[in-house]
Amino acid sequence: GGPRRLLLVSNSTLHGGGYLGHCQQHIKSFLGQKVKRVLFVPYALHDRDGYARTAREKFESLGYGLDSIHESCDPVEAVRKSEAIFIGGGNTFRLLKALYDNSLIQEIRKRVLEDGIPYMGSSAGTNVATISINTTNDMPIVYPPSLQALGLVPFNINPHYLDPDVKSTHMGETREERIRQYHEEPNTPPVLGLREGAMLLVEGDKATLQGVTGARLFLRGKKPTEHEPGTDFSFLLIDSNLQNL
Repeated sequence: GGPRRLLLVSNSTLHGGGYLGHCQQHIKSFLGQKVKRVLFVPYALHDRDGYARTAREKFESLGYGLDSIHESCDPVEAVRKSEAIFIGGGNTFRLLKALYDNSLIQEIRKRVLEDGIPYMGSSAGTNVATISINTTNDMPIVYPPSLQALGLVPFNINPHYLDPDVKSTHMGETREERIRQYHEEPNTPPVLGLREGAMLLVEGDKATLQGVTGARLFLRGKKPTEHEPGTDFSFLLIDSNLQNL
């Protein structure tokens, strides 16, 4: 075993760069020398073969082999044998439904929380690492049996967090208003709005904001707060009633 190790990235591609280009150094230092092969979960996109090719190319360029879970005849066994797991972005509802359909929720939880293998998520893969997918930006194009996700951390994340554009004439709700509506419901956990280019590194009971952009933290009943890269978010990992903070 070992403590949980998570790298939760807001987005796979940053404007002006290639797939995972903006976080490739973070990936290398996160996976380190011990991991030789990564198990990739492409369930968030319809074209799983194409997605696996893109991911394999990237990880091989960083020195890691990559196996895609959709090519395995036994996905549960693939998780049990994995050295590290990477769940990519796409549609969060499609992804979570496939995790349930393939009986992978408890298996991944066990590997990450009990066995201590590294877990990396990007976008939808970051969403499913949290308590629930209630704060995803995606359309519910399929119907998972539950909105409860892997629960590797005791809060929610909103990837691709967007600040309101003061010049915009768009009259729909801002991201901040949508998260506030979520927090109008009782007993809702904190939501970390990760801007594109940001990521959260979790090592045991320590959580640190990394990347090139900041994050916005929403606590129920409180004003949102702004945070720069390097912020220590370890207090979010305390699984008590954070509403009292």
